[in-house]
Amino acid sequence: PLYSSAASDVYKRQVIARALELGMRVMPGVMTPTEALAAIDAGARDLKFFPASLLGPDGIKAIRAVLPGDVRIYAVGGVGADDFAAYAAEGLSPFIRNFNYRNNLLCSANLINPCIKYKTKMIFTSSMAVYGGQETPFTEDKQPQPIDPYGMAKYAVECDLKMAHKQFGLRYNIVRPHNVLGIYQNIWDRYRNVIGIFIRKTLNGQPILVYGDGEQTRAFSDIRYYMDPFDILLNEFDGETFNIGADKFFTLNQVAETVQSIGKKYGYDVPIEHGPPRHEVKHAYCDHTKAKTLLKFEDDTKLEELIETMFVWAMKQPKRKVKDMEYEVTEGIYDYWKN
Repeated sequence: PLYSSAASDVYKRQVIARALELGMRVMPGVMTPTEALAAIDAGARDLKFFPASLLGPDGIKAIRAVLPGDVRIYAVGGVGADDFAAYAAEGLSPFIRNFNYRNNLLCSANLINPCIKYKTKMIFTSSMAVYGGQETPFTEDKQPQPIDPYGMAKYAVECDLKMAHKQFGLRYNIVRPHNVLGIYQNIWDRYRNVIGIFIRKTLNGQPILVYGDGEQTRAFSDIRYYMDPFDILLNEFDGETFNIGADKFFTLNQVAETVQSIGKKYGYDVPIEHGPPRHEVKHAYCDHTKAKTLLKFEDDTKLEELIETMFVWAMKQPKRKVKDMEYEVTEGIYDYWKN
């Protein structure tokens, strides 16, 4: 926590004040009412309760009761697989059905229950996977038609939120982001984050593998533009669903060529190869008119610049083991995913 020593209290207040002067968003970590009120007195309006696992929902609720109403709080620390979702491996989900539904559906239920109990709004990050293979661009008024267990799990949570609202008055929003990118993203997963996979393979001197003909289209979104809409949704537009992401779409061939070109710039020259197609939607990107109108959402994703920033960051990372999953179904598993 930021306020952990009385001797350095003045210094910490100065840090908060200076950060606010620079236009930064300040989110000090606190664990007691005294620490929280001290941070607020210094100008903070966002607080992290850390470690939340020690405070528990009742402890956080008790502290929240003495704080000003305009202060936003966030519970961090002690979050595990049993109380947080989700594993977004859409293409892998048919081969890990049990894990997919436990991780995405049941874990979401573990969050919905305390939100009902403690009258807390839930902002659910769903996925454009719920739209399935409908005509693009996807708009929020389209009836979901998922084509895989991952999309089905996300849609089931959306339905559960709507029922919880009708029965218990749960406040909620549904956000459907897509193909989010940025530094610190997990690039050591074998099954998801396609640009991260392309970058990792390039750095390892391996061919960039594109599934099928590579003419699949996606709109890749810079994570930095997501934050302001989420802030607005903390207090407004209850019950609404929003697509959030980039407007401009690219083929996977274009993306692979961009990563290949950036790799060559930094001394990594690898070929592009094509593997068998997998079960996936061919064209998937969204319309964001609603978010732009109501949430004042603005996106300025510059994909090539973003990929290069990620590539340079990834070059500095230590070697890590690539994540493998235990398949529940092996029938029809793609050759490139066989262990």
